[in-house]
Amino acid sequence: MTLGVLQSTTQPLCEQYKLALLDLDGVVYRGADPIEYAADGIRDAESRGMTIEYTTNNSSRMQATVAQQLQSFGLGVEPWQVITSSVVAARMVAKHEPAGARVLVLGAEHLRQEVERAGLTVVDSVQDEPTAAIQGWYPQMTWEMMAQISYAVEHGAAYYVTNRDLTIPREAGIAPGCGSMIQAVINATHVEPIASAGKPESAMYDEARELAARDGEDMVSVAASLAIGDRLDTDIEAGNRGGYDSLCVLTGVTDHRQLLTAPAHLRPTYISADLRGLSEAQPEVTEVDGAFVCRNERAWFDGNTLKVSSLTSVDALRAACQLAWTAADKGVDMSAIELPDMEPAE
Repeated sequence: MTLGVLQSTTQPLCEQYKLALLDLDGVVYRGADPIEYAADGIRDAESRGMTIEYTTNNSSRMQATVAQQLQSFGLGVEPWQVITSSVVAARMVAKHEPAGARVLVLGAEHLRQEVERAGLTVVDSVQDEPTAAIQGWYPQMTWEMMAQISYAVEHGAAYYVTNRDLTIPREAGIAPGCGSMIQAVINATHVEPIASAGKPESAMYDEARELAARDGEDMVSVAASLAIGDRLDTDIEAGNRGGYDSLCVLTGVTDHRQLLTAPAHLRPTYISADLRGLSEAQPEVTEVDGAFVCRNERAWFDGNTLKVSSLTSVDALRAACQLAWTAADKGVDMSAIELPDMEPAE
């Protein structure tokens, strides 16, 4: 991977990479609702030989439940293909705590089951003297549950979390995520979590590759795996931290302004409007007389204004990103540049 620079391919992404590490919220669905073209893009990629694994920071939903929702979209998904932050968190804690260790768990039944499956003992009170505490996203959590986590951490329990997403997209809009609840515990205890299972840590992608090596199969290499998501500060950053190439789709929270002003550690390798991009080659962006060109679209500076040849073309966005990133890396203050009001859709 080449950090901070858009790359091109001569073949479709689904043929360039063997394994897709695919985010869910904002990529495949939004709450209960499917995202347009997502299922079509996944099916087409699978038909060309790409293996799909679904990686999500959501720690509350059972793998089978997520698989059933995806199946309702017409996708052939087995529960093992769904890698939740609960799965990763339980494996992570088990690697640091002795077998049978008492762990205070704040989270949905899925997290509790995964902790037990990892050979640890689930407890609900600081009076049980847990040696570790793990906090996940749980919409039914109460003040008393959060207080128990705080008490355990104050008494020296090792503090783990499933993910640190401050927000989560729901059908009605953007709601507080696990990270917002974690911050409340940090505020009370002044203790930061030892580790987080979710993105932007790369542990989820690493564990997903390990779990995909079933029936004696070799583990797919980092170089043959593609991290895919809609969030720069989780999906894409996790890819960059772990050395994975990444694809940002424009179906979730990231908009063109976030992409244009992204620092190097948040920049994706590729950009696509939606998951149909898996079955497409990624076009090259080149510099021509001070402008950046992607196929038939251009981006250039006119004084302190960034101009594009189209406000709706993803190719124009690709050209604009390479222009903006190159300028930023040369010391240009992009906050002083007037950006185009783009709505890339094709």
